[in-house]
Amino acid sequence: MKVRENEMQKENLRFDGNDIALAAKMVDKLTTTIDILYYLMERGEERSFVVMLISGKNVDMKTLLTKEKRNTDILFEIDEEASLYAVICQDTKIDGGYHFAERMLRNMLLNKGEDIYCTELEVRTSTHSIKYVIFKLIETYVKTKRDKKHGEIIFKSLH
Repeated sequence: MKVRENEMQKENLRFDGNDIALAAKMVDKLTTTIDILYYLMERGEERSFVVMLISGKNVDMKTLLTKEKRNTDILFEIDEEASLYAVICQDTKIDGGYHFAERMLRNMLLNKGEDIYCTELEVRTSTHSIKYVIFKLIETYVKTKRDKKHGEIIFKSLH
């Protein structure tokens, strides 16, 4: 099969069918919660939050995340088969989200986890649409997997 010219560009990101299905699941599962956080931000009761997307093989991700997250963090099982989870960390900035991700990666490696991918997105303002936040997170995750950056924490911030 011939590769189209626009697919040969390094920065080009194409979502395949699985990526689009994953994005749709994430929109369904995360939209209402992010909407509530936006409401709290607009009232001045929430400053920023971090959304983490994390996956790993050969490790009980759900148990590990449930044990490590705070009571205020919200855990979402996005795809059980792919062992993919999202965590929304309320009232969290870059450093807090990064430390949580470091702790998760360390525990996953100690438990013999493999193919670990972790992306985080700090949201500081409610000016971005909720779908944009979710699509930016999935885009970052897809690029991280495409670039084989397993075992790394890829962190972005939306202003």
